[in-house]
Amino acid sequence: MAAMGRIGWVLSAVSIAVVVAGGLVFLSYSKDIDRARFAVVSGARVANTAAGPIEYAERGEGTPLLSIHGAGGGWDQGLTNVADLVGNGFRVIAPSRFGYLGTPIPSDASPAAQADAHRALLSELQIDKAVVVGVSAGARSAIELALRHPDRVSALILIVPGTYAPESPVMVEGSRGSAFVFWLVNTGADFAWWATEKLAPSILIRFLGVPPEVVEAAPENDRNRVMAIIRSVEPLSRRFPGINIDSAPDLHRLPLEKIAAPTLVVSAQDDLFNTLPAAKFAAGSIPGAKLVVYDTGGHLLVGDGEDVKKAVSDFLAQTGTMQPSGSRGGPSVWPNSPAPSSTRS
Repeated sequence: MAAMGRIGWVLSAVSIAVVVAGGLVFLSYSKDIDRARFAVVSGARVANTAAGPIEYAERGEGTPLLSIHGAGGGWDQGLTNVADLVGNGFRVIAPSRFGYLGTPIPSDASPAAQADAHRALLSELQIDKAVVVGVSAGARSAIELALRHPDRVSALILIVPGTYAPESPVMVEGSRGSAFVFWLVNTGADFAWWATEKLAPSILIRFLGVPPEVVEAAPENDRNRVMAIIRSVEPLSRRFPGINIDSAPDLHRLPLEKIAAPTLVVSAQDDLFNTLPAAKFAAGSIPGAKLVVYDTGGHLLVGDGEDVKKAVSDFLAQTGTMQPSGSRGGPSVWPNSPAPSSTRS
């Protein structure tokens, strides 16, 4: 009987510990997700444009710059992306694309329709022309904007572009972990994303197109940046309709040779989303385009931040939109080279 009593006491203690631990986990999750939900409803506004309602945020003053976010983003990611690329002197306009945060999905959610929505937002804000930065899946509507409304684009910057390549298409990295995360995305599982971030962040790092070993070897500030990007996907449930649009694109050849805007294209050899072939194809097709390729860094260009910022700064200086960077070094830039060698080890 004494032994039975001890077993019962142990089971009770374990049960209490599990309940307490579960409560602490829930409180931690609730605090984080509430903060994320508040952030995405408090920092932007909605413009009623000719293309329908478009959520957007603005920051800074100066040359207009339209920042088009990638998959998993929204206006908040659009602001962050540009903060890592350019300094002061720009009026950054960061819209949420179709299905992200406060922008609804119209009947036509194609990149062409999204480009028309970008133009409508610029018109609503009385902006005649802007530097256009398209990151990852955001490069699709950035290219369409340069094709459909060339008078609105003063310069075009495509970062790890998730666009068309004739022989080696962009794709989600195919590990079991990525398949699991893609399932999370489709269910809009806020808690599961949060828990995976806490328990197995390497799964999410790989899902975002970066080899985990690259992050492990990176300086602390780069590791912190990657984790901040992972957290920026929260709340996932507010973004997964847009992610679903981005994950099933109808990519096809576009008349890139008709793009008149000065263009810079950036990618990395080890991008797990395989954007390098698309970057090379775009740079080889757009007249006068410049291509920058890094050996490492993955889809988030981990460890390449300062070099990318300098490449963007120098490119924009050539277009007359900002002063050239005072720093030296960085990767080489090629005009119209379809298959350049890499520039960084």
